[in-house]
Amino acid sequence: MDPTLIGIIGILVMIFIFLSRMPVAYVMAMIGYLGFSIMISGKGGLNLLSRNIYDVYASYGLTTIPLFVLMGQLAFNSGISHRLYDTGYKYLGSTRGGLAMATVSACTAFGAVCGSSPATAATMATVGLPEMKRYGYADELATGSVASGGGLGMIMPPSVVLIVYGVLTEQSIGALFVAGIIPAILVTILFIISIYIWCHYAPEQGPRGESFTWKEKIKSLLGMGETLAVFVLVMGGLFIGLFTPTEAAAVGAFGVLSVSLIRRQLTWKNFVNSLYETLKTSCMVMLLIAGATVFGKFLAVTRIPFDIASWVGGFDLAPYIIMGIIVAIYFFGGCFMDALAFVTLTVPIFFPLVTSLGYDPIWFGIIIVMVTEMGVITPPVGINVYVVFGVAKGVIGEVPLESIFKGILPFLLAVIVGVIILMAFPQIILLLPNLMY
Repeated sequence: MDPTLIGIIGILVMIFIFLSRMPVAYVMAMIGYLGFSIMISGKGGLNLLSRNIYDVYASYGLTTIPLFVLMGQLAFNSGISHRLYDTGYKYLGSTRGGLAMATVSACTAFGAVCGSSPATAATMATVGLPEMKRYGYADELATGSVASGGGLGMIMPPSVVLIVYGVLTEQSIGALFVAGIIPAILVTILFIISIYIWCHYAPEQGPRGESFTWKEKIKSLLGMGETLAVFVLVMGGLFIGLFTPTEAAAVGAFGVLSVSLIRRQLTWKNFVNSLYETLKTSCMVMLLIAGATVFGKFLAVTRIPFDIASWVGGFDLAPYIIMGIIVAIYFFGGCFMDALAFVTLTVPIFFPLVTSLGYDPIWFGIIIVMVTEMGVITPPVGINVYVVFGVAKGVIGEVPLESIFKGILPFLLAVIVGVIILMAFPQIILLLPNLMY
């Protein structure tokens, strides 16, 4: 049988099994193993399965993932997120939509010590939704700002998706982290502008909150002190070459733990819960990478990635139009598949094509992370929407899914504008990496 036909059948079977809600990692590993066995041999398939899974779990580069996830879990369970929100509220709460703006700002800050989109959304939903409900915010703006703001955890370093991209493409994780800072700030500003415009035309969405004196505002900044200290320590160490990404993750986790203990805000129960959630999340990410690696080897022997790259690259089109097609594929694919899984699955296919067109691999990494960020808030997958839906049920009562999806529309447009700006002016992304590296 023709290798390309076997590959196409494998992809179709994989998509069909996805519809059964079987875990993505298991499906990719299973299809990859079966396809490789059919094309090479059963013994070769078993060797591939065992070797790739071992290589992933033995990878030194991937040790950054559990350490950064642990840092985020400790920050959540020690109350850092509450203090971030309090600071944002004191500065922005007196304007229309100010609480939503504070929530988005806090999401950006929390993303700097978390790196996970669903974790950021869950944290800020727990803290922000009750406050916005108390001040009469509409469900659409309240839930939409939390779900969309949580997506900033995918861009703001340390980002788990950027780590995985760096490992898959052998790019500097430090350079990727540095490159993500300005885009994350840009998206945050665009979100705040979207909230301002929305509340200007629909004031009932976000009524004004109470005002605070400058003394109270300045005092609230003390609540952000430890977050800024940890972020400066981790990113500063990466900038000057003091730490490798793995060492920076370890220093960050130790820094958050130390701050939590000094403040006496981390109980033994919360510490154990942080370890449990870290283990669960890290294993999920590792399995995804292992499954995608096995499936990627199967695709490689079918030569489908090279055929697709040759097909798209063979269009008599300008490179920027081909890049637009690739971005569109990531956008629509992210609507149907988990962002991390989709990146691990497709990067081996498109990365060679993108580099052959002359695009910078660091720039491409940030662009696809921003595009797949839209996938965490768009139906039918929209993982952040379902996270906020679940958290809202426990803290403010059930909010219809339709209201949450309606609430993310202005933020979705803001991300699209951000992607267009960064594609038109790639130097915005490459400014810091070029300065530092």
